[in-house]
Amino acid sequence: MPKARSRRRRVAVVGAGIGGLSAAALLAKDGDEVDVFERLPYAGGKAASVALGGYRFDTGPSLFTMPWVFSDFFARLGERMEDRLRPIALEPICNYFYPDGSRLSAYSDEGRFGAELEAKTDSTGAELGRYLRSGRRFWDIAGELFLTKSLHEASTYLSKKGLWSIARLPWIDPFRSLHEANAAAFSDPRVAQLFDRYATYNGSSPFKTPATMRIVPHVEYQWGGWAVEGGIRSVATALEGAARDAGAHLHLGTEVEAILAEPRGGFAARGGATAGGRAQVAGIRVGGRELPYDIVVSDADVLSTYRRLLNAPDAPEAKRYERLEPSSSGLVFLWGIKASFPELSSNNIFFSGDYRAEFQALFAEPPARRGAGAPAAEASRGWPGPELTVYVNVTSKTTPTDAPPGGENWFVLVNAPRNAGQDWAPIAAEVRRRVLERLSRGLGRELEALIEVERIMTPADIERDTGSTYGSLYGIASNDRLSAFFRHPNRSRRIRGLYFCGGSAHPGGGMPLALLSGSLAAELARKYGKD
Repeated sequence: MPKARSRRRRVAVVGAGIGGLSAAALLAKDGDEVDVFERLPYAGGKAASVALGGYRFDTGPSLFTMPWVFSDFFARLGERMEDRLRPIALEPICNYFYPDGSRLSAYSDEGRFGAELEAKTDSTGAELGRYLRSGRRFWDIAGELFLTKSLHEASTYLSKKGLWSIARLPWIDPFRSLHEANAAAFSDPRVAQLFDRYATYNGSSPFKTPATMRIVPHVEYQWGGWAVEGGIRSVATALEGAARDAGAHLHLGTEVEAILAEPRGGFAARGGATAGGRAQVAGIRVGGRELPYDIVVSDADVLSTYRRLLNAPDAPEAKRYERLEPSSSGLVFLWGIKASFPELSSNNIFFSGDYRAEFQALFAEPPARRGAGAPAAEASRGWPGPELTVYVNVTSKTTPTDAPPGGENWFVLVNAPRNAGQDWAPIAAEVRRRVLERLSRGLGRELEALIEVERIMTPADIERDTGSTYGSLYGIASNDRLSAFFRHPNRSRRIRGLYFCGGSAHPGGGMPLALLSGSLAAELARKYGKD
């Protein structure tokens, strides 16, 4: 229980993404006076939606995972998740299409999935069982430590659970790559490729990210993959409603111009400059007006927070963060298809024939080190590579009203490099041609003539629309065994009263992790925020 306070603290949350909404709801529930400022006319961040003709598309996340994270969140508000969200279990979770024409379905039921492997591949149910059990052990050792606790607070490591986990970290296979572990675990390389793809859940390469990432498929097969009634956009709507009902005030279409800080220990920071020394949050500037707040929670991208909101591009935290390798971005095609494809499920993957070459091209250049206004690096030299893996999400499979009768709404995604000033128009045209060719070949039907409506989203569009630096979907990549520790902490040590949440802060991107980041920011603000 939070300690009694002599007065209500004034809290400003900058950004109404999944993390910002969760922090706002929890702080308002605790009795704080919370204002949420969002520059877009809607809440939800990347969990957005668009209508084209008679088709509706989710334009961000497409799979609902770790439902217990959302259940726990709503329980903390005294609510039931089911009263705001209606998840729909997916079986299969995903269908896989290989270049050789073979197909495979992945199920959360281990027995059914094992039988599928034995019927269609050279791998066995026993291999699958051993693999999933190892992921469960990894979760037991590191899951709570890495996802539900701050990695930047001493109390995390000094707790009984923290000490127990630290002593066992060598057991979570940090020195092999995910691909090396998968290739050793499965007799059939197609199955290894299936599990390699889980590196993309946080925008990383399976040939670089540590085998510890086996935690990710464990999460999916332990707790299932889900759609949501009304689409993933319903998650944002549910969180917005919860935040409002808890007492938070949302100011949509209202851009925060600066986070204000006062000197603490002899340096001036009013209006932004926080490159050195220490400071205390004073408030924010909106529409040219300075508004006082005791606490500020930034749900904006970490680098955008330092560069634009704090006017501190040279702050040590910003310089350190921009040296880290950004996660991949995405090139998205929203297609209204005037036909039905029964062989597709809600989630579908059309694999390339050379996964290693695909990721070598995707992460061909060194990490970005450009500052604001510096010339863009040639970040995608060699991309697109010779082959591309294509993801197709079809929400009309579970929500028929998302497409006209007889049609389907296809969200088509190709992993793409970060935005660094490329000319995306010719790149998108070339990728579109290749994607249509791959899907037409895999489905045995010519697709071009079936596209009734279309919209293309490039990494530059994603950067502009979501505020994610470089258009990176998950902040930094996990292409290093220590990446989890390099994510930006949820509490600023330099600026008292400033907290961070969202996909670029700990514990990372994706809806459940963003929700956890907001919860962590709220917990730390509760603990350290001044009365």
